[in-house]
Amino acid sequence: QAQVVESGGGLVQPGGSLRLSCVASADIFSAVTIGWYRQAPGLEREMVATITTGGTTNYADSVQDRFTISANNAKKTVWLQMDSLKPEDSAVYYCNVRRAVTPRYSYWGQGTQVTVSS
Repeated sequence: QAQVVESGGGLVQPGGSLRLSCVASADIFSAVTIGWYRQAPGLEREMVATITTGGTTNYADSVQDRFTISANNAKKTVWLQMDSLKPEDSAVYYCNVRRAVTPRYSYWGQGTQVTVSS
């Protein structure tokens, strides 16, 4: 059964750093785009950063130059390094594994809470 599991969230002070991890089961980690999304209370879920299994990355403007997404395909793991965190980065962060070609699928993890506060 396909699994996507996030970890690494927590409480950090403004200006601090956190590293989130997303581990996916091997059967869904082929020719996919892995994305980190976040959702704050009362707001819609938004894309933070994505990476393809080919290594192409994309970032939201709000996190460009502060966050870095990376992947190890052999370990089926994607990381989101978050530096210079701001209170507005506080949200539940979700990992998504999406395949746009047949067989198409999209799997979400359960989310991990990130709180940036002094």
